[in-house]
Amino acid sequence: MASKKTRKIINISPDERLHLGRAKEKVIFPVAPAKNTMPQSYALLLSNLKDRIRQERLRVVLASNAALVILYWDIGQSILKKQSEEGWGAKVIDRLSADLSKEFPDMKGFSPRNLKYMRAFASAWQSKIIVQRVIAQIPWRSNIALLDKLEKPEERFWYAQRTIKNGWSQPILCMQIDMRAHEREGKAISNFKLALPPADSDMAQQIFKDPYLFDFLGTSDTRREKEIEQALVDHIQHFLLELGQGFAFVGRQVHLELGDSDFYLDLLFYHLKLRCYVVIELKAGKLEPGHVSQLSMYMNVVDDILRHADDKPTIGLLLVKQKDKMVAEYALSGYTKPMGIAQWETEITRSLPDNLKPSLPSIEQIEKELSNGCKK
Repeated sequence: MASKKTRKIINISPDERLHLGRAKEKVIFPVAPAKNTMPQSYALLLSNLKDRIRQERLRVVLASNAALVILYWDIGQSILKKQSEEGWGAKVIDRLSADLSKEFPDMKGFSPRNLKYMRAFASAWQSKIIVQRVIAQIPWRSNIALLDKLEKPEERFWYAQRTIKNGWSQPILCMQIDMRAHEREGKAISNFKLALPPADSDMAQQIFKDPYLFDFLGTSDTRREKEIEQALVDHIQHFLLELGQGFAFVGRQVHLELGDSDFYLDLLFYHLKLRCYVVIELKAGKLEPGHVSQLSMYMNVVDDILRHADDKPTIGLLLVKQKDKMVAEYALSGYTKPMGIAQWETEITRSLPDNLKPSLPSIEQIEKELSNGCKK
């Protein structure tokens, strides 16, 4: 029987053999031919295409950055106008921040501090034409550096031009300002034609990673991850409040300014029985060491800033929605710490102390509840 089948396959018609050959061509492991087999003109073509792709990518991201910076200028102008005409105070900025952040939860650029920078930015540059032609061509963080470090408009303009021409990143710009580069090269404002910064410059590399720009544009992958995390936040908030074990809701996406950086605690509770704060962080991707460090930092800040002298040490809860499972771990300030690089994934914490177990849901309860309720 087997031999007949073999003869049948071997004796297929030419049309059948052609059809099988075409089908196999669709399942391949592509391997690029060696470069030395390519025509001599190939190297020049490849080089030209690389340059073109780099320039177009940079042109697109800079255009998006310009749109963001001009938007920020417009917002700043609107605030200035209302403050001048109607005497708006700082409380209005805080309210505006809350409302814009609620409407655009995936954008972190509407913090009160950043709105105040927008106002200062609009005040520093009265001419929208100058903003459009020059100032909007550099990243927002670089514009903040110009506001923080320089008082004179002509000096700000000089450094803005040099940032574009030389492709300075924000740290390099700050270093040049500190070294008083405009005094060494002369303060005269150049009339050189503004062009794209070098594609391999520090500024180009920075702008491709600019969090303000990513939040402004959004991507399908980022949006999907945020949607999963948002669902987890909603579910864990209701789950803990319905337990009736003493969880009191304090806030979600609680804004934290730490140095020059903005952070947002996903959920913050206060436990009435344990007399302590509970910080909850949720991640949609794979569990990473940085998640533990971030949670630990939040716990330390809550202990330093919010915790009353009579409160117990803050408790942290890290929830990670992996592709096929939910991973939940408690981090207990004052009880346990991560056990080192080799063990961090399986020993983020030890078992809950006996005196805490009656008041907190177990890891197993949390994982079961969220795995069933938040399947995405």
